[in-house]
Amino acid sequence: MKGRLAQIWRHPIKGVGAEALANVGLHIDRPLPFDRAWAVLEEGGEAADGWRSCRNFIRGAKAPTLMAVRARMVGEDIHLSHPDRPDLTITPGTDAAGPALIAWLKPIYPAERRAPAALVKAPLTGMSDAPYASVAVLNFASLRALSDKLGQTLDPRRFRGNLWLDGLAPWEEFDLVGKRLRIGEAELEVIEPITRCRATEANPDTGKRDAMTLAALEDGWGHTDFGIYAMVRRAGRVAIGDEVTQL
Repeated sequence: MKGRLAQIWRHPIKGVGAEALANVGLHIDRPLPFDRAWAVLEEGGEAADGWRSCRNFIRGAKAPTLMAVRARMVGEDIHLSHPDRPDLTITPGTDAAGPALIAWLKPIYPAERRAPAALVKAPLTGMSDAPYASVAVLNFASLRALSDKLGQTLDPRRFRGNLWLDGLAPWEEFDLVGKRLRIGEAELEVIEPITRCRATEANPDTGKRDAMTLAALEDGWGHTDFGIYAMVRRAGRVAIGDEVTQL
């Protein structure tokens, strides 16, 4: 297996905004830096410290409008934008950040859902849907195969991955489970496939559901997996254009 790193994305607040990067340093047994470093707890969600299941937080599966949020970090500040809201800048960890974010989110969050309640800090292992320090690795060839199945071009932001690879065969990423990859200076161990939710059905430009991604995966390939979770085993910098090889 040989490919290249085509895109890098992080999501500073779980379920709320995506940010493209040109390069990033990866650290052993840690998620991509500042990826899912914060999350928005729902009313009635589990408020204990540490990792918690995604059912406790707001996310795109519950509110497709969230998929249209874009994020950009400058220092400790997170700048957020959405087509239906004025731009917002918050500094997580300050007293004002949580209330400002909640007020900004409420008009675009479904009234029938449990309301956003608090901005909470993730543990060092992050707050991805996996209960360990995961990095989501995705394959552009698989995205093209799914796009062909649906008859529409799918934006990679639907899948909220971290590292997008090109040059592989469709679905070749699933053959890498249990193996190691070298990307730039870093090495990652592939842990398991990522099972998908309805967040992927939403268009990240409009925040509206317009693609039956889960039904297409099930009909075409007999599963709803897309992408793989990996863990960093050797630290180092990765950058767009880096070669990706199986060890």
